[in-house]
Amino acid sequence: MKRKLAREDWAGAALEALCEGGVAAIAVEPIAAKLGTTKGSFYWHFANRGELVEAAVRRWAEQDTEALITLLDGISDPERRLRELFTLVFGATDDERAELALLAHAADPVIGPLLAEVTERRVGFIVRCFREMGRPDIEARHRGLLAYTAFIGLIQAQRASGGTLLPATERPGYLEFLRGIITG
Repeated sequence: MKRKLAREDWAGAALEALCEGGVAAIAVEPIAAKLGTTKGSFYWHFANRGELVEAAVRRWAEQDTEALITLLDGISDPERRLRELFTLVFGATDDERAELALLAHAADPVIGPLLAEVTERRVGFIVRCFREMGRPDIEARHRGLLAYTAFIGLIQAQRASGGTLLPATERPGYLEFLRGIITG
């Protein structure tokens, strides 16, 4: 017996398609084939392709932003919270395909506004940590922006260099160096 597909199954498959081929790869028929279903299943869950793109981006936001913030908010000490964030984000050598694909499509009318929300949420979280550490508002904002743009810059530069700019063996040292600069 076939498992009934949920909206989340479609969103997950669309997110994977985005990672593999950009926003153009979010196409109903190929995703339906990959899921082993028909377009009818798609129309049961979504009115149009734009809704599917939005669901994929929201899934990414939940997995890569909200879940992480929820996890880190369980740490009461803001300095330790930031250390953990840096370790999890900068120290990870996992695939950043979704992040890179979404950044490449920031001008897309569906992706752009959602990406802006996620960016503000992430920067806001980092800024809040610095404020809780006693940093003045403007300094906290500048440090939060520096941390976030360092992350985005690193993944973009790693892509541009074919992953050779910062070898995995150098990541821990870079992480400590960056942490020292940002947290001062």
